[in-house]
Amino acid sequence: MISYRTDLTGLNADDFRGFFEGWPVPPSSVALLRVLANSTHVVLALDDGHVVGFVNALSDGELAAYIPLLEVRATHRGAGIGSELVQLLIHVIGDVYMTDLVCDEGVAPFYEKLGLMRLTGMARRSRGASILGGSEP
Repeated sequence: MISYRTDLTGLNADDFRGFFEGWPVPPSSVALLRVLANSTHVVLALDDGHVVGFVNALSDGELAAYIPLLEVRATHRGAGIGSELVQLLIHVIGDVYMTDLVCDEGVAPFYEKLGLMRLTGMARRSRGASILGGSEP
């Protein structure tokens, strides 16, 4: 049975190994744990105590929130976990004016089903950022 929580208490980097399937150079589990710990909000999906998905947000708490990551393990996709994570996170974020995210074209319909709309956006990617520098130890 899937449970959801909004804190990282008792978890360590090993709990986050194996995410970012298909990324050319995925962040390490150590870096991912730091990212989530430094996020304004996080929602985790757990199956029998094991992390099977997560979503995070950065927010000023008043005007804007940004959702940078949503990941569900391949073994658990198609069960509504991603949708539940996003809906719970939007609830946790609260009533800010804008909640934005950037996604690949192929997953835009997923977010549209959750009530998000397409907008024109711009982005900069620093592919040499230190978080992308290492593989799992």
